Amino acid sequence: MTSSEETPSFRLAYVPGVTPTKWVRIWNERLPDVPLTLIGVSAAEASDVLRGGGADAGLVRLPIDRTGLSAIPLYTETTVVVIPKDHVVASVDEVSAEDLADDIVLHPLDDTLEWERRPGQPAIERPATTADAIELVAAGVGLLVVPQSLARLHHRKDLTYRPVSDAPESRVALSWLEDETTDLVEDFIGIVRGRTVNSSRGRPKPPAQPKGKRPETGGARRQPAAGKAAGKSARSGSGGAKGGKRGKPRRRS
Repeated sequence: MTSSEETPSFRLAYVPGVTPTKWVRIWNERLPDVPLTLIGVSAAEASDVLRGGGADAGLVRLPIDRTGLSAIPLYTETTVVVIPKDHVVASVDEVSAEDLADDIVLHPLDDTLEWERRPGQPAIERPATTADAIELVAAGVGLLVVPQSLARLHHRKDLTYRPVSDAPESRVALSWLEDETTDLVEDFIGIVRGRTVNSSRGRPKPPAQPKGKRPETGGARRQPAAGKAAGKSARSGSGGAKGGKRGKPRRRS
């Protein structure tokens, strides 16, 4: 079986914290014959998965290595600090990075936030993952600053979080190989951008009415022209008679 005969499908990678449920639902409504497969990847490996052909597109956290990739930013997340419920920060609605200066703030290896100067005091070791860092926060080892969706993903009853007003924000983007902007990729771009099924920027749709039906209208437009032509012909005949009278008069003898 050749590739052109294979049943089409679409593979979408996504990083932790990103919830593609709404877009997947719209995809299934619009393209019921094209199955969409979700592939969970870490933020660090997302770009390599796309370049290696492991997915047709991916929902990633910026920044990523953009070599050979296109990316469309979709939305920006609030950054929060994850804390034990009995921590002093839990008594306020929002904090600044300076408010965390005396606390140990964990910096997991899979962190995607870009800081010019990280808040708080560094831990002796960096946790391998955000999930590991959450466990350390629960154990009272330190605090953790992450995008809000990750705080929700790793929710625990003994922890809470508060927005950090001056922290860098996390941007989520749709990314794919520059040389592989297929019709299915264009379909998914249209979905995440909120385009309707009949959007002019989507894939081309067949015309609602064949062009062959237009002569009826065109014929109606030609009728007045025919009438004018007949009138012109009549006037030409009348003018011809007058033309005979306008000939050079004879000289009387």
